Amino acid sequence: MSSAGYLLQHLVATGVPMEQSARTFRPKRRALHDGDMPRLVDFLQGMYHESHEFGGQSFSSLPEVAEYVEPLYDSFFCPLTNKVMVDPVTTESGVTYDRRTIEEYFDSLTDDSEPVICPVTKIAMQSKTLRTNVPLKSTIAEWVMRNEATRIRIARTALSLARTEAMILEAIHELKLLARTRRKNREQMHKIGITKFLARLLEHKDALIRCDSLELLCLLVEDEPGKEIIAKTRAVSRTIKLLSSSSSDERHAAICFLLELSKSELLLENIGSTAGSILILITMKFNNSDDPITSEKAGEVLQNLEKCPKNIKYMAESGYLDPLQRHLVEGSEDVQMEMVGYLGELVQKQEMTINIAGSASEILIKMVHSGNASICKAALDVLVQISSHQPNGKTLVDAGAVPVMVEALFIRKIDDEPMGSKTEAAAVLANIVKSGMNPEAIVVNKEGHVITSKYSVYNFAHMLRCSMPDDLNLNILRVLLALTALPKPLATVVSVMKEQDSSQTVIDFMGSPSEALGVAATKLLTALSPQMGHTIAEKLCKVPGQLSRLIRSISQLGRITERHAVSATLLSKLPYQHLTLNLALLHQNAVPTMLAKIEEMQRGGMRASRHAKPYLEGLVGSLVRLTTTLHDQDVLQAAMDHNFTSVLTDLLVRSSGSDEVQRLAAVGLENLSQQSANRSKPPSEEQQPKKNILRRLRTGRVHDNRKPPAHSRLCPVHRGVCSPAATFCLVEGGTVECLLGVLESNENSHVVEAALGALCTLMDEGVDVVGGVAVLTEHDTPRHVLRLVRQHRNDEQGSGAVLRRCFWALECFLENGGDRCVREVTSDRALPSALVGAFHKGDTATKQVAESVLRSLHRMPDYSATYMSVEL
Repeated sequence: MSSAGYLLQHLVATGVPMEQSARTFRPKRRALHDGDMPRLVDFLQGMYHESHEFGGQSFSSLPEVAEYVEPLYDSFFCPLTNKVMVDPVTTESGVTYDRRTIEEYFDSLTDDSEPVICPVTKIAMQSKTLRTNVPLKSTIAEWVMRNEATRIRIARTALSLARTEAMILEAIHELKLLARTRRKNREQMHKIGITKFLARLLEHKDALIRCDSLELLCLLVEDEPGKEIIAKTRAVSRTIKLLSSSSSDERHAAICFLLELSKSELLLENIGSTAGSILILITMKFNNSDDPITSEKAGEVLQNLEKCPKNIKYMAESGYLDPLQRHLVEGSEDVQMEMVGYLGELVQKQEMTINIAGSASEILIKMVHSGNASICKAALDVLVQISSHQPNGKTLVDAGAVPVMVEALFIRKIDDEPMGSKTEAAAVLANIVKSGMNPEAIVVNKEGHVITSKYSVYNFAHMLRCSMPDDLNLNILRVLLALTALPKPLATVVSVMKEQDSSQTVIDFMGSPSEALGVAATKLLTALSPQMGHTIAEKLCKVPGQLSRLIRSISQLGRITERHAVSATLLSKLPYQHLTLNLALLHQNAVPTMLAKIEEMQRGGMRASRHAKPYLEGLVGSLVRLTTTLHDQDVLQAAMDHNFTSVLTDLLVRSSGSDEVQRLAAVGLENLSQQSANRSKPPSEEQQPKKNILRRLRTGRVHDNRKPPAHSRLCPVHRGVCSPAATFCLVEGGTVECLLGVLESNENSHVVEAALGALCTLMDEGVDVVGGVAVLTEHDTPRHVLRLVRQHRNDEQGSGAVLRRCFWALECFLENGGDRCVREVTSDRALPSALVGAFHKGDTATKQVAESVLRSLHRMPDYSATYMSVEL
């Protein structure tokens, strides 16, 4: 029924004459100049001209505009309050009032004996009976609905056309009143786009507008349709920015709006994935001293966000681990699996592992112990990653991880448990042992066995099988390798490996297609070689194909890998004087291969690699090992054929920055030079040049100072014909200058000792010592040696070896040198104090050689001198 119909029905019911009703219910309209209704848009545009007037009528607020568009009738007003009635009722006098107002009037009458007077007509009424004016009530209700709908449209238009902040604020204020009034108004606001428009206002430059928009949005998203609209806008990201506002009102409005949004599962992921949202909320939650209200609401938002599992991960990434731990413990199996998965992702970021290890390790260990195969596997994956960060080793040990891992590795046998669980348990143990903890303190079971005990090592070694998965074997090798880092556990590992004869299994692993397994096996054999190197060397030579595979792994083409480096290192660390291995290397044609690789690296032909340095050191060490078995003719011939002297001399100069390469080259040259005296022979008579005195007299050249040819020139040190290739002579090979260059440029005591050792072979037994001293003096060697005495007199790194070599050389210079050489040694002022210091503080060997030099300097009595008896 239309409003006019309701009005007519109301007039008939109340008995008011028609002419009176025309006056009573005349609409309260504001007159227009032409009597026509303007368009709403034009009307609002005219409202806010500078005069704030339209058609001679001024409006102070948007509700007045709505009243103009939807006119009020006099009958809508309660005569007592002059307000639109909510529940109109008619009294006995025929006047309509608002029910609440008239009831309050009746209650105010204290004397029940007097008649009730109608407050409008002043007529006495016999009864207080009230009758609901249904037609008017319906008419008012319909008008109210139309009026509110019109006010909403006007406010929406005002927002669109607003030229000033004041107009926007008034429109928002009007919409807030209407939104609070009834749900239907909020629905209409959604339909006509107000909700979406407000989301854009969150970026307005005016803080009041942003704050009021947030408050209105908070009302509009109380129902699900509002949240669905917001989900399609950028309101969430804009609100997150406002959480950091300097205005407390704006922060409060933003957190209230976000709290309302977080009640919907539709927006949980959107809120959590917005950049910075979780971090800001966590900061607000824990900064409760600055703003307790905001802190409390931020905590409520975070609690709501936990309903989305991804948000729990975001919280953990931001350092808030409580939700993740809680769901790990209290969640269902599916939730636990999801949380463990997130935890695994988090610990891949090394900066997170310390915090996570401390808080979640006990929970994860319990999961491993729970018996559920899938959860156990997932927890182990995370523990492997946590344990790979060294600082977490002690945390895991304190949390009881080791006994659980040992049980999973050796004891537990669940039918549906994958072998991977054992692999990961071994990986955790390997990481813990490598973490730097004292392995003697790592207990593995209730019986008190520690991880270094023979019981533990036996079990680890016993598990090594070629039939096991590569990853499991790899991790067991890593455990054993970590134990070899300390002397006592190393002895235990060696003992067990010998008892079980496990070294052959490890040797077999070197040829595995898995590079990681091959590298780990080679590293373990290298670590064991000082204790059982001969056993390893024999097995390498005994089993067909083992040594050839090792050589192939050294000579593979391409970028230098870790496998290249560790294979070369193993060959260089096995006992040097193992003749069977050295001959096997010759028969496998390893020498040309190693020389070619060394030359290739010196030319820079191989691409840069972090494994290049140990690879080169291993190659040089493998080459030098042959110089220790030169008594074998095949090895001797190989050293001659490949001119080892020139190769090692070149390595002194082109060592690629490696001290170890220089040391090894010097050691090899010393070994070679010790053979020179035996290899050097005087030239035969046929090779000696004939002396034709008559020819010299005819030509007038009696004295011929020309240098004799190399094939006939006698070496001043070895008293025969020498060459670098045939006799390994350091003098003929120009090696002396290179060795002195090493002494000049390198301060490493081990390198210096090796270089001195090679030079001292020129003054050793079996050579012409006087000639050797003369050659060294010619190269100013005494000065170098005296400098080394001053440089290394307080150096304990070399354990006195450098000083012993220096003192021995100085003694030779004093006993066999010329005047110049002796004068240079005796004039050094620092030498006596260095000798006295070594005599007092050095070891036995150093004391003895220091005493000999002091005696040569006449600073100690010579007890070996003979005395003539004198008769008194």
